[in-house]
Amino acid sequence: MGATPAFVIHPDIRSMPLPRGPDAMLAEAVQLVGAISLEVVHAESVSLHKPRAPTFLGTGYVDRIADTAEEHDDPIIVINAALTPVQQRNLETRMKCKVIDRTALILEIFGARAQTHAGRLQVELAALTFQRSRLVRSWTHLERQRGGGGFLGGPGERQIELDRRMLMDRVVRIKKELKEVERTRHIQRGNRQRGEVPTIALIGYTNAGKSTLFNRLTGAGVLSKDMLFATLDPTMRAITLPSGREAVLADTVGFISQLPTELVEAFKSTLEEVVQADLLLHVHDSASPLVAEEAGDVHDVLGDLGLDEEAQEQRLLSVLNKSDLLDDDDEQSDILDNLVPGAARVSALTGNGTDDLLADIDRHLGAGRRSAKIIIGPADGAARAWLFDRGQVRQSEMSDAGDMCLEVSMEEADWARFHARWPELAT
Repeated sequence: MGATPAFVIHPDIRSMPLPRGPDAMLAEAVQLVGAISLEVVHAESVSLHKPRAPTFLGTGYVDRIADTAEEHDDPIIVINAALTPVQQRNLETRMKCKVIDRTALILEIFGARAQTHAGRLQVELAALTFQRSRLVRSWTHLERQRGGGGFLGGPGERQIELDRRMLMDRVVRIKKELKEVERTRHIQRGNRQRGEVPTIALIGYTNAGKSTLFNRLTGAGVLSKDMLFATLDPTMRAITLPSGREAVLADTVGFISQLPTELVEAFKSTLEEVVQADLLLHVHDSASPLVAEEAGDVHDVLGDLGLDEEAQEQRLLSVLNKSDLLDDDDEQSDILDNLVPGAARVSALTGNGTDDLLADIDRHLGAGRRSAKIIIGPADGAARAWLFDRGQVRQSEMSDAGDMCLEVSMEEADWARFHARWPELAT
């Protein structure tokens, strides 16, 4: 049995221009459709001044696509824009085919990619949130009524009300389960913080090579393919930096332009790893002609998660992946130098540049920390516990007299707090 045929249509709305051109947006939509193994048999962009309220697209264009669709076996029509429930229903009626919009397409991809229980719950929550607006009264089964409860009877509940209530009950149950997932992750994050183990989150536009870089740096076997959203569920592994410092590297879901708000909301417990990470490693696809636009989309999503420009500047380190596909003297290299000057250039595929990248990470995490040796007497147990809790104890030795010599690395602010509390132990 062959793959289901699909039509991909990108509406280029002149009154609502996008940072990318219509050809680039259409190419990305074709990639998204390919990510769920549909066979793209027709792809085109259509220019509109503004969307039509009933069908989004013009009537003549809808009729032409409907005629073309009759030449194929029940194709799926993918509209690379957000449709209202009424527009989707009207298009399906006119075209006599299944119609999905960009949000439904991305939800479908996420549903196919989710492997963990938490990932599947988050996808289901996003899908239910999306479906809630699709419960409209036009469907015949939603007009049925059932008898009301109690002794008075009455008109009873319409089917749409039952469906909506069942959907909301399921949403409540999923949110309760996700709260437990969030609580567990919060405990794990607290344990890492108490152990002074920094977290590094890999972020970037989907298909920038994050998972390949993750595998290169950690030796893990995370799925990495040349497709959009190949990785969905977050994966975390320990790495050792050149200084000997231990860190945790987290591979996260890729970002994309016009990421559905339902997904951002549903995946907040997963994306919390990004918000709370000590360092954000922004992986760019060096060979992408839209590298600047993709970087802008990533910054926009980070802003949606609550990270303002100042926080991003302080915690973000850029890395230019796929550098093996570039020539040093080409125009793309000049674009990259202007976009992220001084960023490490690596090839996750070959391993070139990864040593320099690890050194950059080490320097960034160590910035603002000072190491010092300090003698703690047997009676200073509280001071010793404070140093182990707030600082990174690199070395400890016990003298014959019972004193402990500690080599501790801490932020200057923590050193100031320590000296204010135990001035007699000042170094």
